[in-house]
Amino acid sequence: MRPRCTARALAGLLLAAVAGCGGGADRAAPTPAPASAPASAGSEHPRPSATPSPTRTAAGPVSIPALIRREHHGSGLRLGTVLARTSAYTRYAVTYEANGLTISGIMNIPEGEGPFPALVLAHGYIDPDTYVSGQGMPREQDRLAREGYVVLHTDYRNHAGSDKDPGNDVGLRLGYTEDVIGAVLALRSSGRAEIDADRIGLLGRSMGGGVVYNTLVVAPGLVDAAVVFAPVSARPYENVERFQRREGDPLAEEIEARHGTPEDNPAFWREVSPLTYVDRVTEPLLIHHGTADDTCPLAWSRRTAAAFEAAGKDVELRTYPGEGHTFGPRWADAMDATTAFLGRHLR
Repeated sequence: MRPRCTARALAGLLLAAVAGCGGGADRAAPTPAPASAPASAGSEHPRPSATPSPTRTAAGPVSIPALIRREHHGSGLRLGTVLARTSAYTRYAVTYEANGLTISGIMNIPEGEGPFPALVLAHGYIDPDTYVSGQGMPREQDRLAREGYVVLHTDYRNHAGSDKDPGNDVGLRLGYTEDVIGAVLALRSSGRAEIDADRIGLLGRSMGGGVVYNTLVVAPGLVDAAVVFAPVSARPYENVERFQRREGDPLAEEIEARHGTPEDNPAFWREVSPLTYVDRVTEPLLIHHGTADDTCPLAWSRRTAAAFEAAGKDVELRTYPGEGHTFGPRWADAMDATTAFLGRHLR
């Protein structure tokens, strides 16, 4: 078992890699949005009480060091409507609190006697205007619950029934990783008999892979292991160039107006790249990437894996000849490797 953060008080969070390769797998099998339920009071990291606002209006400094210094809060995990029942698990709408915002999502709870290890899933980019709760990684949600994991798939802020954060996009979507850290803390503090609070992992896809990278950098000791599929670049400006500028999205100009370019503000872009802080990572990482991925190039994962290796970290990059961004014929093989990896570190 990996060592935990002291008193489970994590500092900081990270930067979610700016844009995202959503891909077909992330857009499949939407589920109904959950009915919103207020989260219960009381974080495992108490702080002076304040009435949380459903909309965040002011953002802090946009940097990994600033997020490392921040004390993060996650609590109030609430199970709502039963969305589906199978022979292997029950699917619920859920809400939880993350740094003062209510975040929606879905949770699959296996049948049988717990407690079960848990996984937080971070989905790839899907337009928040069309996203519905639980959309993204439907195959993984099902497979992992059948393997005996509690699966919490976060919607992120600005999605489905979650609270709004209007500055999140120009702030490089840092809030998404706050939401993931909050999800882990909410699982850990829930007190639910089905959840083993000492065995929690992360799984991210595409943009969610960037969220996972940064969570590992900002909050070492938060989880026991992490897996990413077809992740974005760990250099956020490359994501801006590929997913905003190439598509003519005005967000690229807004980001540059606020933060500059790597040429005129190199310090900023260094401080938002997890590669700059990879020496902080303590958890094992498994990366899956197809050689035919024309959304998130394999070169990005090769570079990230090389940085982890150079820092002496436990990382494995598995490549899949001919597989594209969403994985097809080799998806089952990748999931077999995933469950074996998680079994070694969470079982």
